[in-house]
Amino acid sequence: QVQLVESGGGLVQPGGSLRLSCAASGSAFSIVLMGWYRQAPGKQRELVASITGGSTSYADSVKDRFTISRDNNNNTMYVQMNNLKPEDTAVYYCKAKILTSRGVRDYWGQGTQVTVSS
Repeated sequence: QVQLVESGGGLVQPGGSLRLSCAASGSAFSIVLMGWYRQAPGKQRELVASITGGSTSYADSVKDRFTISRDNNNNTMYVQMNNLKPEDTAVYYCKAKILTSRGVRDYWGQGTQVTVSS
């Protein structure tokens, strides 16, 4: 069984920064792809950023403000969020496409709240 645990959310003022972490744990697994999603109240969940191998991609709304990275040794993914705006307020989820002995499937973290407000 693989688990994803996010941390690092909180309340921040507009223009501030936060760093979210997502740690994958379990046994005998290989991470194929990881990404950050967010869901604001009344809106659909959207992809914010993803990373696979050395390639990254970002939603237009967060380009040049968010940076996604991954520590392969610790199976941990990060997103550094700078110049935060009120519209970044959402629950942020990490998602990983993981290969185990049972095949490839998606795993989700429990989510962490990010609130940008003065």
